Amino acid sequence: MWNDFKKFALKGNVLDLAVGVVIGAAFGKIVTSLVQDVIMPLVGMLLGGVNFSGLKLTFGSAVIKYGSFLQSVVDFFIIAFSIFLFIRLISRLKKKEEVKQEAAKPTQEQLLAEIRDLLKAAAKEH
Repeated sequence: MWNDFKKFALKGNVLDLAVGVVIGAAFGKIVTSLVQDVIMPLVGMLLGGVNFSGLKLTFGSAVIKYGSFLQSVVDFFIIAFSIFLFIRLISRLKKKEEVKQEAAKPTQEQLLAEIRDLLKAAAKEH
């Protein structure tokens, strides 16, 4: 049983997943800081210092803190948009790299022409 567990735990997929979770958690902290410390103060300035988290309704003894919910929704959309922009930037950089790699690769016609030329040269030598 211990050997089976070691085989499972040391598989590449499990290790890749563990690294992804750790990096994802660290990236989550970066995005949270970006939203709370950079973007939300700017949004607050644009909206005249509005902070939704203090909004609430009271019905008898029940207090509904809908402001915290609204603030969480706004934070979610800002975080989602920030991640979207980051992924979009990474995708563009990857596409540029792929285009460079594709340009460096010879085409099928070029490879066939080289093979033809090599065969002609070999035929002349014999």
